[in-house]
Amino acid sequence: MEVNDELVDKLAHLARLKFDETAKAEIKTDLQKMIQFVDKLNELDTTGVEPLLHMSDNVNILRADEMKGSISREEGLKNAAVHDEHFFKVPKVIKK
Repeated sequence: MEVNDELVDKLAHLARLKFDETAKAEIKTDLQKMIQFVDKLNELDTTGVEPLLHMSDNVNILRADEMKGSISREEGLKNAAVHDEHFFKVPKVIKK
């Protein structure tokens, strides 16, 4: 694949970018190097190589759920500045 001004202009338009001529020349060079690198990778023989889906054989290793006790309502409301027998009371923040 050849990297020319038309390709750089199209990519710049798609990415909503603007380049001056010196930046465009640098981008052309960089894109050509990237394409050459990918072409070099395409030269490798990958027949019989399984695709790598995960970095290890372990899939979805999760810890077991543990039931733990919680504090009572009275303990939870004990340090509240303002409360009633069931809920915290806070200042109203939504106006009608």
